[in-house]
Order: sequence, then structure tokens, then C-alpha cells
Amino acid sequence: MEDTDPKRHRIFTYGTLKRGLPNHSLMQELIHQNHAIFLGSYSTHFSFPLLLGPSAIPYLINLPGSGHPVRGELYAMSDCGLALIDELEETRVGYYDRLPVQLVGGGNGSDTVVIGAECYFAGKGNWEGLWSGEDRETLEEYTELEAMQYAGKVQRSKPFPFGLDSKI
Repeated sequence: MEDTDPKRHRIFTYGTLKRGLPNHSLMQELIHQNHAIFLGSYSTHFSFPLLLGPSAIPYLINLPGSGHPVRGELYAMSDCGLALIDELEETRVGYYDRLPVQLVGGGNGSDTVVIGAECYFAGKGNWEGLWSGEDRETLEEYTELEAMQYAGKVQRSKPFPFGLDSKI
């Protein structure tokens, strides 16, 4: 049977796309246009290093077992919504890679659920200089505190692709 659910992609956000953070306006626009739905707060089932890179850009490193379980938000998205987020995260050029991740959520202890989703891990060339093991503090969550240092579209030397700057 063909999957006809228009919001079949589950995307875990851990950085600037979260509610109250600099790029959430894009997510709000996707929700407004019925291309995304907020599903709730979740954490990664396994630990991963979450680091701040240049301009306070958050990078989740695909090294399970290092770092901490990372807190974030889960959204269901349409193909169109996913394409816009892929453009923001520059997946075509390998800035971030959208990969499977296991999440834990819904929980007050005994009823915690583990589900599969996808999230944007830093592309290999973007994190190699940031992480060399346990020599650096990692985050459990990217918050307003880290986002205060985030360099938005005006401060960055490289604009976002195909007009996304006007949406964020």
C-alpha cells in the first residue's frame, strides 16, 4: 500500500530550528502552510557530542556513545517541508547529513517510547576540527544562551541557498 501521509517524515531538531531560537520562523512558516506539525520534546536514545562551532552554530556529531543524550524537538514534515529544511542545512553540499536517529520521548518514566526519526548530523568535513574525543565539553541541549551568540543571516559571509534568508 502506498504511503499517502503528507507529513510522513519525522525530523528531530536540536539547534536553531527549535521553538524560540533564531531559525524557528522557518518552522513556524512550514506549520502555518501545513507542511509541518510539532510532535513534542524528545531526546536522543544514545549519547552524541553536540558542539558549538564558529558563529555558535550547533553541530551534532555522529559518534554514538560519546557526549550526552541530546534534547530537542520532533516534527512531522511533508516532502516540501523536508526539501526546505534540507536546503537550509545544505545537505546537497555535505554541510549536514540527514541520518536516522533513535529518540526517547513521551515519558514520565514507565511509559517512555523509543521511536525512529532523522536528524541533521554535521557533515564529516565540518566537524573534524571541532571534536577529537573527550577533550572538549559537549552540550546536552542548545538553548537561548548559546543562540545569543549565533550569527544570523546578516552576520554570515555566506547567505542561505535559494532565498531562504527571506524566511529566517
